[in-house]
Amino acid sequence: MTDPFLDSIPEDPQRTRRPERSNETAQENEIELGALWQGVRRQLPWIALVTALTSGAAFLWSRAQPDVFEASSSLVTTGNSSNIGAINSVVTAAPLPEGALQEAMRGPVVLGEIITRVKKESALPAELRTALAEDLQQELRRRDVTTVSLQNQLDFNGNGIYTVSARAGTPEAATFLADLTAQSLLNWDRGRALSGVQRAERSLRAQLTEVDRQLAEGRQSDLERQTLIASRATLQRSLAQTGIQAEGVSGSLELVAPAVVPLDRVAPKPTRNAVLVGLLTLLLGTGIAALRTVTDRTARTEDDLLGFGLPTLGMIPRLRRREVVFNGIVRAARLAGLYEAIGFLRVNILSRIGNKPGQRVMISSTAPGEGKSSLTATLADGLAASGQRVLIIDADMRRGTQQEVWDKYETQHEWVQLTGQDGARTLAEALKDPQNVQVMQAEPGVHVLPAGPGMHDSLSLLNRAPLGEYLTHWGQGYDLILIDSPPLLALADGLVIGRHVDYVLLVVEEGRTSLQAIRQSLRRARNANVNVLGFIMNKVNPSGQDGKTYGYSYGYAPRESKG
Repeated sequence: MTDPFLDSIPEDPQRTRRPERSNETAQENEIELGALWQGVRRQLPWIALVTALTSGAAFLWSRAQPDVFEASSSLVTTGNSSNIGAINSVVTAAPLPEGALQEAMRGPVVLGEIITRVKKESALPAELRTALAEDLQQELRRRDVTTVSLQNQLDFNGNGIYTVSARAGTPEAATFLADLTAQSLLNWDRGRALSGVQRAERSLRAQLTEVDRQLAEGRQSDLERQTLIASRATLQRSLAQTGIQAEGVSGSLELVAPAVVPLDRVAPKPTRNAVLVGLLTLLLGTGIAALRTVTDRTARTEDDLLGFGLPTLGMIPRLRRREVVFNGIVRAARLAGLYEAIGFLRVNILSRIGNKPGQRVMISSTAPGEGKSSLTATLADGLAASGQRVLIIDADMRRGTQQEVWDKYETQHEWVQLTGQDGARTLAEALKDPQNVQVMQAEPGVHVLPAGPGMHDSLSLLNRAPLGEYLTHWGQGYDLILIDSPPLLALADGLVIGRHVDYVLLVVEEGRTSLQAIRQSLRRARNANVNVLGFIMNKVNPSGQDGKTYGYSYGYAPRESKG
């Protein structure tokens, strides 16, 4: 089945223009620095709050960590190399290749000696000894030693300084651990040279044993025996010299400066950590805000709507939910100081539509929840305050809200006869019996025709009724008729109603209504020959507006009927 309304819509030749679409796309992709700064500025309160919270958390967490002290000891290597042999009185280990000492410190020989000495050190408290030994043991198994560390400053020949650093919970423990690590490295380095002397000693002893065995056999000639005796004497002298060398063997490392007890802790540093975390959070938050601004395709400012070629007739600030809950939307708008914003909107609308009585203005939006119903009520209140009689028709028959808006404002309402006698009190009933309609007097100068219970066949009801004639008949005696319609993208009802009104106002919620949704709504309205007068930007953040507030004191008093 085809919808007669949709069949009657003329085709818009503008839809086939490719350059216009490409221009719109180009405008979407343009990002100005001013818009980028505005987007970041809107998020600055949240960024500052998160930065303060993370900095405070980092500060408190750092203060709760145990103190860490660091001490360091220095070793020097000269790269001096002497051949291990029996001709030298002092044997020195060969110079270490690059990285060898670091590997030795992470190995079980050096680190095992450190762990053993730590467990036996009576000068340290028992709990501290146990904790240090366990940490070192775990680091040994993981091959990731952080309690003790080694840095070097070596030249191309391998000469330079090794710095041994150690961290512990007390200054004394850090000093002891640094000296212990340095001494363990010296012992390991000296052990390299001593192992060479010991190998030479074992070789000499084996040779001497063999000579003694040959002499004990006694089957050699005199010359051979004399030769063996001479060899035996030489081996004995070399063995004695090797024993002397074992006493004077030395490694390639020497201790330069032992560790000194530190005065200040190296960790934690609460202030530094808090500043670093705060800066990181600030940069990250600013980056996220900038990225969201770049990718944001919602209407944020009046400038975002300029590309549609329609004026923005009003900028309505956001009301606090608490004020709306306790006072109702109409009274909350008065108490919150929206008098100026509604006044600007009223003046802009009347200056464009003129003072012709009975004009019909439909207020719609792109999607539900953008505040069209609340705005309709507050605008009617502002028009009534200027002495005009306003009729509100809630045409959102799927889920009307005007009844709820005005019931929150006042519990008891008087019903006024609009046409005929008694009869319909909702729009759904009025469309079936247009000659007998009653309207609710919301306040002096404002009458409301509620939508009634929700219904699913509202479109068929609107299509069957001569809506234009009904509106003309009902609007007699009113300066303005405000029609609260369904959202244009949600239901086709708004397009049907829009063909029978004089003007349409499109409500845009700041930061929620997408530019694509606005473009699609205007395209549908243009295809249906609906006259869109302009935009009303709703729920605007007051801090983001450039205008200054002109403050004065005024009181609220209910308007009385003029009889």
